[in-house]
Formats: sequence, C-alpha cells, structure tokens
Amino acid sequence: MVMIEIVSYSYLPEKAKQIREDVFIKEQGFAVEFDFLDEKCTHFILYENGIACGTCRIYFDEKDGRYHLGRLAVSKSKRGKGFGRALVEAAETEIKRKGHHHVVLSAQQRVVPFYEAIGYRCVGETYLDEFCPHIQMVKDLV
Repeated sequence: MVMIEIVSYSYLPEKAKQIREDVFIKEQGFAVEFDFLDEKCTHFILYENGIACGTCRIYFDEKDGRYHLGRLAVSKSKRGKGFGRALVEAAETEIKRKGHHHVVLSAQQRVVPFYEAIGYRCVGETYLDEFCPHIQMVKDLV
C-alpha cells in the first residue's frame, strides 16, 4: 500500500531526511542538501507498506509569486514504480488546493525527460548548481 504524508520540516521523519542524503549527497555527490528553505517548506513523504521511500518539498516564493517544487528523491531500490510521479502529483494537488495554478522547479538536466512526460516545459538557459547542469521548468496547473 502506498500513502503520502504532508508535514512541516519540524515533523519530517529522519528516514525522509536520510533518503535525501542518500540520493543527493551519497549517490550524486552534492555537498549541500539541507538549506534555509526547508523550514518554510511543505514536505511530502511517500510510504510503501509503512516504509518511507520518497520525498519532495514545495514552498511559495513571495518574490516571484509562484510555488517551487524541489528535492524530489526516491530511494534507489524503489525507482521505476511511479513514486516520483506520485509525489509530484501530490505536490501539485496541494498547490492547487492553496489556490495557485503555476509551479516552477529546477531540474537536473538528466531528468528533464521525466518532468516533460508529466507536463513541465523548460525555460531559460542551462546553469550549474554546484557541478551539475540544471534548467528551470514550469507547469501551469489546470
């Protein structure tokens, strides 16, 4: 059974934090995973049979008036089961529930096809986040 929980950072389980560390620091080699935004984010944790195996976050940016989705991570052994898509859909549903209809994210260049397949489009130029090529992507939620 798959379930998605929505929590604030203060209630983010250690297992969800560990997933982000495993994916972004251990697998991909990023130096910094947790940042000042975590405190103001809404966090999503996906559980399969009671075990956390994926997470992402959203926050509203007052400067640009848009919701940002990020830190999407699924445990390596659980990839290919649609969990990433389920997390994005849950985040989009929450954004719409809050009365907004636009979302932006910073995608690693290598996962652009994943986001394009679920309706996101690239905007702007590719840029480096630490050492990794990223591009901004947007989606209008209907």
